[in-house]
Amino acid sequence: MFCHFNCHFCTKNLLQKNILLVESRKSKDRYAQREKQIRKLGINGKSGREIFDFTLFICTCQKKVVNLQPQIISFLLMITIEQLKDVQQRADKLKSYLQIDEKRIQLEEEELHTQAPGFWDDAKAAEAQMRKVKNIKRWIEGYEGVRGAVEELALAYEYYREELVTEEEVDAAYAKAVQEVEDLEMKNMLSHEEDQMPAVLKIVSGAGGTEAQDWAEQLMRMYQRYCEKHDYKVTIANLQEGDEAGIKTVTFNIEGDMAYGYLKSENGVHRLVRVSPYNAQGKRMTSFASVFVVPLIDDTIEVEVNPAGISWDTFRSSGAGGQNVNKVESGVRLHYKFVNPLTGQPDEIVIENTETRDQPKNRENALRHLRSQLYELELEKRRQAQAKVEAGKKKIEWGSQIRSYVFDDRRVKDHRTNYQTSNVNAVMDGDIDAFIKAYLMEFPE
Repeated sequence: MFCHFNCHFCTKNLLQKNILLVESRKSKDRYAQREKQIRKLGINGKSGREIFDFTLFICTCQKKVVNLQPQIISFLLMITIEQLKDVQQRADKLKSYLQIDEKRIQLEEEELHTQAPGFWDDAKAAEAQMRKVKNIKRWIEGYEGVRGAVEELALAYEYYREELVTEEEVDAAYAKAVQEVEDLEMKNMLSHEEDQMPAVLKIVSGAGGTEAQDWAEQLMRMYQRYCEKHDYKVTIANLQEGDEAGIKTVTFNIEGDMAYGYLKSENGVHRLVRVSPYNAQGKRMTSFASVFVVPLIDDTIEVEVNPAGISWDTFRSSGAGGQNVNKVESGVRLHYKFVNPLTGQPDEIVIENTETRDQPKNRENALRHLRSQLYELELEKRRQAQAKVEAGKKKIEWGSQIRSYVFDDRRVKDHRTNYQTSNVNAVMDGDIDAFIKAYLMEFPE
């Protein structure tokens, strides 16, 4: 059996011909890892073991034995040259999509504005300008991270062929580059103004008493863990504990890079199925909790609020916080009556805030949450109008059941995207990025 590769060390052509096996050095563990990839390469008549088992070959064109180990190994790496080129092309496309060169020029111009005399005389305008500068920097730095990871991968690939780095190091560089590219591609999908904003996330336990309230607390912990993993700042604005265990409701502000853009995918009803620890018969129980996510806006965004529709209640806060918490009516409850822009019917928004011991501060925070909810209603009105035009898209209901967590079957499934995982523990520990990514890919608008 002889090989024919036209004396150009064309590895792919070589592997599609008959090969004389001269020497065997590779371990069995690597055969299984490469089997699937080798088959994808379209190599005919050879198993993964046979293909990856050689180091020396006889070339009939040159009439001598040729050592092709470096070329063969570089072709049968965990990553191929095609995969390397694919990552490089994706990085180049991101540079074009994000207009990085234009953003660098824009950044210089916007930073010049911050150096103008009297820049801080108007504090609100100055803060808005600084946010604009920070946003441009974020895109540039994100792309630079991608470019650096891709360059490191290309360098590692070359070094491997010279036996200066291990295959594991190349694999690690590839994984890092792909992750950087995918993260920036995901951010590029969040192009709406509100996607850049902080978020208000509210969890309300459904009917079912202690079981539902315990489920609401588990969701609260899940989102707190998610925020910790992404370096988001979480501030609890209101918390009502359950009668025996869990919580009735919680509202917290989440500040960080595109917090609303990512967490908007969590809007809806979350369903839990498990053998209840609160049921003496050990029956399988179903519980529900609703999650609401709205963008947390600031004073730079104008939202019309009718003062005549506002009324206030005050109450004493409960829980830890010293004697002042229970003696002074620092907690506030805001009632706002208005005409709902989605239904055209009279409606009411009720917001409670016990964030601080200062009642005026709590009033201010409650008003901010009110403006955020009104802003979200206006956004939803726009989305519904767009959905009518794009009637072919899958409908997304505000309060629809979006995800099921079946503990005893070890399954978490999103009903909108059909993405599911059996790693329930990881999900409940805040690993929900795959669900968020699947949602954003399914509903990019």
